[in-house]
Amino acid sequence: MSKVKITVKENGPLRIEGEQIELLDSEGKPFNLEGKTVISLCRCGLSNKKPFCDGAHKGKFEHKAMTDNT
Repeated sequence: MSKVKITVKENGPLRIEGEQIELLDSEGKPFNLEGKTVISLCRCGLSNKKPFCDGAHKGKFEHKAMTDNT
């Protein structure tokens, strides 16, 4: 299985990078991510393309990305 990298973007989305990303909706149905190796998921709730980020957070959402290894 290939490694997946998830980055918490400060004041922004969760950025997911990997060769075979699979994202399921609340009913277990997969989103069509064919050919995509990078996606960004909304954390602010303002996106019109949820669960994906559309940049609506800019200037309206603040969250510091913190490192906590507990």
